[in-house]
Amino acid sequence: MNTVLAVDLGGTKTATAAIDELGGIACKVKEAAAHSPEATVSQIAEAVKRTNAGAAGIILPGIYNQQTGMAWAPNLWGRDEVPLRDLLTSRLTVPVVIDGDRSGYVLGEQWLGAARGLHDVVFVAVGTGIGAGILSGGRLITGAHGISGAAGWFALDPCWKDEYAQVGCWEAESAGPAVARRAGMPTAEAALAAARSGDPRAQAALDNAADYLAMGIANLISLLDPEMVVLGGGLMRGLMQAGDLLLDRIRAGVLRWAQPIAARKAAIELTELGEDAGLLGAARLAFLHTGAYKE
Repeated sequence: MNTVLAVDLGGTKTATAAIDELGGIACKVKEAAAHSPEATVSQIAEAVKRTNAGAAGIILPGIYNQQTGMAWAPNLWGRDEVPLRDLLTSRLTVPVVIDGDRSGYVLGEQWLGAARGLHDVVFVAVGTGIGAGILSGGRLITGAHGISGAAGWFALDPCWKDEYAQVGCWEAESAGPAVARRAGMPTAEAALAAARSGDPRAQAALDNAADYLAMGIANLISLLDPEMVVLGGGLMRGLMQAGDLLLDRIRAGVLRWAQPIAARKAAIELTELGEDAGLLGAARLAFLHTGAYKE
C-alpha cells in the first residue's frame, strides 16, 4: 500500500506522519516549529527519510500561491514571502504538494471525517485565528492568490476598533484570544473550563463569541450554500469536551442570520478528526496531486 508523508506546519508545532491510502496513520511525530524556512525544510527532509514516503503533502498556517510557489506565514518565518516550493524541491527527491492549512482541514474532514463523501463543505477553524477551508462542487476554492478563506477578516461590526486592522473583525471578536480577554482568563481553554463551572463572566464571553461565530457562519452559508459546515480548531476542540455549550447557540444564530433555505439545509457539526484533520488533509493533497494514489 502506498504511503505519503503528511506535514502540518503550525505556529508552535510541526506535526508529521506517514499516512496510507486508507487514512492509516503511522510514525506520527510532533516537534517544535522551526522558525526559519531553511530549518523547516530540513525538518521535512528528515521526516521523508524517517518514513520512507513516496510523496509529501504539506500545509502551512498562512497563504500559499500555487502559481508562484511563494508562501506567507508570519507566525513561522516573519512577514516576508518565502520561495517554499523552490526550497523544498531543491532538497527533496520525492514529489511535493503544498497548500494552506485551511485547505488541508476541509479535505481531511471530507475524506474521513464529519463531511465524508460530501462535495460542498466549509471547514471553519477557530483557534488563535479564524479561517475557512472551502470545497465547492468537490473542488478546493483558493482564489487568485491563495487567500480565499481568510474569513477572520469578515466585517461584522460597523463600530471600528483598532484591533480589526491587525487581525480582522470576526477574528478579533470570537477567536480564542478574544474569548480569553473578555473572560479575564489566561487562555480560551481556561474560559471554557470556567464557563462549565458556572462563571458568569466566562459564560458571557463565550456567548459573545458564539453570536459572532453564528453571524460569520451565516454569511458563509448564504454565500456558498454548503451541505455542511464543520467547526474545528483549538477553541472548537475545547468545545467538544464542553458538550453543546456553544453549538446550540451557534446553530440558532445561523438560522436567524443566514438565507433561510440554505440555513435549513446546511448541517453544522463539530470536527470528527480533531487535530488529525490537517495531517489527513495534507495526505489527501499528496494522493490527489502527486500521482501517489494507485487504484
